[in-house]
Amino acid sequence: MKKWMRAAAAVGCAGILLCGCGKEEDSLTPVTLNEVAHSIFYAPQYVAIELGYFEEEGIALTLVTGFGADKTMTAVVSGEADIGFMGSESSIYAYSEGASDYAVNFAQLTQRAGNFLVAREEMEDFEWSDLKGTEVLGGRKGGMPEMVFEYILRQNGLDPASDLSIDQSIDFGSTAAAFTGGKGDFSVEFEPAATSLESEGTGYVVASLGVDSGYVPYTAYCAKKSLLEEHPDVAQRFTNALQKGMDYVQSHTPEDIAKTIQPQFQETDLETITAIVTRYYEQDTWKENLIFEESSFDLLQDILEEAGELSARVPYTDLVTTEFAEKAAQKN
Repeated sequence: MKKWMRAAAAVGCAGILLCGCGKEEDSLTPVTLNEVAHSIFYAPQYVAIELGYFEEEGIALTLVTGFGADKTMTAVVSGEADIGFMGSESSIYAYSEGASDYAVNFAQLTQRAGNFLVAREEMEDFEWSDLKGTEVLGGRKGGMPEMVFEYILRQNGLDPASDLSIDQSIDFGSTAAAFTGGKGDFSVEFEPAATSLESEGTGYVVASLGVDSGYVPYTAYCAKKSLLEEHPDVAQRFTNALQKGMDYVQSHTPEDIAKTIQPQFQETDLETITAIVTRYYEQDTWKENLIFEESSFDLLQDILEEAGELSARVPYTDLVTTEFAEKAAQKN
């Protein structure tokens, strides 16, 4: 059991201040974080966990994996989780549906997409036009992986609806197995699936969606507006811990980062973790700070509009606050 899990158990309640349990002045504040997936893509977060940065900030973190942005947002809205970590499109959807106590994004972790296009054969001179007439295993409709993929296709003159066939019926996390089983000509994969397919000789990474889509606000942390208003100190301390993780990633080698986060991925050998971290490191995946800028939010809404998932744009000032990230950047 990780030290942060022991600390959470010692406190005796699962969520922050939603549980109403009393605590001594010196005890840690319990915070439940629901992450969309457990992935090396989110290395700075795991650095912060493994190096005890949350504890340094007085937080006992309980980490839960939601396995999908829709499930993570549901956990936040229902109060099962205090903080959600996912693509910010989910907060836009919830706001657009008229939620009163909507989720507000307060820290952005990744600035590039974290998935890769995998082919059945090596293609050193791959071009996106090579996808014309093929079948690609894609992502959930309305989710960031799929929308960024379609955004890249349009940027390269392809119509996602008519120039190729995108299979969106396969559950998140199951596409690699389907691809190995013979389904599809290409597959859009996260790590470690992309590297695993290469290691098995059943697939080859031919393009990075993170590189070819440019800087995109791919994943961010959010909490209900009421929680941020009532407990800003907790949000600040949480953000401070994350910033320390970001600082570590910016100042250490992929080898150092891989060793630090290895306990989070015990089913994956260190060599593979290092290869994956290096791939993300070299494409400038992680921001230097956690500030979710308005230009990034505008780009996100552009992607949603192009995908036909947004009928009306939503205000940046309602859905994003940079207060905590700015203070964390100054402090560290």
